[in-house]
Amino acid sequence: MSATPANWYMVQYVQAEKNNKGTMEAASLFLRYLLELQEEGWFRGFLDALDQAGYSGLYEAIESWDFQKIEKLEEHRALLRRLQPVFKTRVNPKDILPDISECLIDQECEEIIQVCSNKGLMAGAEKMVECLLRSDKENWPKTLKLALEKEESVFSELWTVEQGAKGVETKDLGDEEIETSEIQIFYKEEPEYQNLSQNSSPPSEVAPLKIRNYQLELALPAKEGKNTIICAPTGCGKTLVSLLICEHHLKKFPQGRKGKVVFFAIHLPLYDQQKSVFSQYFERRGYKVAGISGATSENVVVDQIVENNDIIILTPQILVNSLKDGTIPSLSVFTLMMFDECHNTSKHHPYNMIMFNYLDQKLGGSSDPLPQVVGLTASVGVGDAKNRDEAMEHICKLCASLDASVISTVKDNLQELTEVVYKPEKNFRKVESRTTDGFKCIISQLMRETESLAKSIFDELGAVTPENLSRFQNRDFGTQKYEQWIIAVQKACIVFQLPDKAEESRICKALYLYTSHLRKYNDALIISEHARMKDALDYLKDFFNNVRAAGFDETEQDLTRRFEEKLPELESVSMDPSNENPKLKDLCFILQEEYHLNPETRTILFVKTRALVDALKKWIEENPKLSFLKPGILTGRGKTTNNTGMTLPAQKCALDAFRTDGDNKILIATSVADEGIDIAQCNLVILYEYVGNVIKMIQTRGRGRAKGSKCFLLTSNADVIEKEKMNMYKEKMMNDSILSLQAWDEAIFKEKVCQIQIHEKSIRDSQGKAKPVLDKKNKKLLCRKCKAFACYTADIRVVEECHYTVVGNAFRECFVCRSHPTPKIFGSFEKKAKIYCAREDCSHDWGICVKYKTFEIPVIKIESFVVEDIATRVQTLYAKWRDFHFEKIPFDAAEMSK
Repeated sequence: MSATPANWYMVQYVQAEKNNKGTMEAASLFLRYLLELQEEGWFRGFLDALDQAGYSGLYEAIESWDFQKIEKLEEHRALLRRLQPVFKTRVNPKDILPDISECLIDQECEEIIQVCSNKGLMAGAEKMVECLLRSDKENWPKTLKLALEKEESVFSELWTVEQGAKGVETKDLGDEEIETSEIQIFYKEEPEYQNLSQNSSPPSEVAPLKIRNYQLELALPAKEGKNTIICAPTGCGKTLVSLLICEHHLKKFPQGRKGKVVFFAIHLPLYDQQKSVFSQYFERRGYKVAGISGATSENVVVDQIVENNDIIILTPQILVNSLKDGTIPSLSVFTLMMFDECHNTSKHHPYNMIMFNYLDQKLGGSSDPLPQVVGLTASVGVGDAKNRDEAMEHICKLCASLDASVISTVKDNLQELTEVVYKPEKNFRKVESRTTDGFKCIISQLMRETESLAKSIFDELGAVTPENLSRFQNRDFGTQKYEQWIIAVQKACIVFQLPDKAEESRICKALYLYTSHLRKYNDALIISEHARMKDALDYLKDFFNNVRAAGFDETEQDLTRRFEEKLPELESVSMDPSNENPKLKDLCFILQEEYHLNPETRTILFVKTRALVDALKKWIEENPKLSFLKPGILTGRGKTTNNTGMTLPAQKCALDAFRTDGDNKILIATSVADEGIDIAQCNLVILYEYVGNVIKMIQTRGRGRAKGSKCFLLTSNADVIEKEKMNMYKEKMMNDSILSLQAWDEAIFKEKVCQIQIHEKSIRDSQGKAKPVLDKKNKKLLCRKCKAFACYTADIRVVEECHYTVVGNAFRECFVCRSHPTPKIFGSFEKKAKIYCAREDCSHDWGICVKYKTFEIPVIKIESFVVEDIATRVQTLYAKWRDFHFEKIPFDAAEMSK
């Protein structure tokens, strides 16, 4: 608009509309004024202003009069609207803003920062959602996903972006060849040189290796070339053992032949650390060392890395993918495979996928040589075994999975091992809970009211209620099980649909609000159960203060009012000295006693949640009897609005302070500290309502390394003590079982392992052969977006078992090609172009065009189509080709030539 007085007033009106009613209303008013303009060139001026202000997506859409990209964003906007109540309670906007700023305009970024500063993080998160919902950038959903994953935000679990949802099976040749895998949780033990250890890099004096006799004993079977599982305690230096085995293996090859070692590490931090250790030790000895992880695999050629290096450090999924797509033709390219934390070789773990390939080659009669296999673990475990025979069977199955003929443990040098690795005595302390709990009564009443409000939503829905969502049978407030139910409800809301989208959005938003408040109440009950009522109440006050500072809609106002009505009662109960937690009295007594006996005591206090870490830190600092301990904290890296987690540098700083600062006498930690952190100075471990399985118990207890160490388990739950005693019994059963198996004749043990392998392979093969009944009827494929006809299933051909093309000229009339933005070569395929629905008003992405051998062929994605039964007209959606059981005809070059 030109700067006439009338136009100046229009600008002021628009600004006032924005301030009073919001951005959407201001934009509507602006467009009305715009359409009333008579000046020549106003439209061009409007486009230029859009471009200059940063609205590049909208500019391109209007310029080309093609709004498909912006329209495609609507499903993501709907999901974000639905998830808004969770987003603002689980995401710290300051953390992800730098990574998503390219999807917003500068003014919006400044507004988000300002709202965070003035009103708090929840209000800032709400502002961020508002801005993202207006974003015209095509890539904002994926950019948000990547930013959330980078910050390890728990919200990323709910924020699903279709393009990123690939499985780990052999993939269709699509636009993104990114390694993905199921999210799983595995236990891990510490390496000799941990990321978080005292030195930020491995010591330079690794040459020559200072090997102890027990380490030589552990390495001996593997040095003799036997497939071996090395089972030795946490902290004994198994990383040094692996270096010793690896060096001996590489040196044994005669002139003209070379060994090739692959070392697997499950977790990325451990991968980085082991890559550093192996590189520093072996590169100075003339060997080439390289590594590939999920974080680096996109930019490297796996087979070239393997071919050009002597030692390759991998996260296992890399090799699983490479074996499936043929990048690595077989395991015979390696001469030694080393599996760290090998107890995870079971079920569908990537370790087992690799060993399935190995065992198929072994049992299939292949003449190709197989690599030696070495596994490393602190505990082989016993599974669900109830007696020694069952435990021996479990261990034999692990040996069969790794083709191990020997279990190597320390027997001849036990004295030396016990001097290096001290096993602390373990004490059980049954503590009392409060006899009455007024705080829990009040909070439980609030939770029942909130549940009733949520249930009323389901009552409105009637018969269309999503399965299991309306079951409010679990009244076990203040438990992890209750939290899991809340998460299940929130996830189910993502896929819940109603014909009326506005009603669907209203219902889902309300459910998210109710469940988010229930989750906070549940957290508060857990804090109150194990710490002070005061800490639990402060936790809730902080939450509701953030709620008030944010959007504070009608539902939130109602929930806040209910809480505030109970606040005087809660304040009174939490300040009553008679409600002091007896558990804390016992904890205080143990700490006072231990520090009286040894003022130099260094303690790690393990607890279940981060909120409890903060509460106990506050309690120690405010307790005159314990404040001299000057507590430090160590928690995981996941982030939420109220708890930003700890970065690796922050974790290292906390550990360094605990090791070196004499005043910092206690470290309060979640499970992160039982997973691979070497704290040799620690001589007191307290497990505060904290217990795991036998493997985790062995690792946690291993944190107490100093001579005279003690380990206390404090719990009010007798079942927890029984479970821990059962773990101790299972540990003894495991050790006895290993000794029994070691007494077997090696040939007999090998035969036992082989029988298990044959049996397990027959089960795998039979499962593979139990194929679903094929539907041989010819069906139509329709464009999923516009429902235009694409092809018949009779015209589809399968290329190299996992890629799908369509023969015949008729199909070529149904799509158009555009140059591919990232052309690449993968195996036999050269990716050249993208293909789209030929209808001008659709242009839905159907797949890619590739050069395969001498043929130019389309490769289609089943998720781009709807499958229609010709007779019944019933339509079905498939996410993966493997789910579509039609008659699949192999690609035939002769057919194409005709």
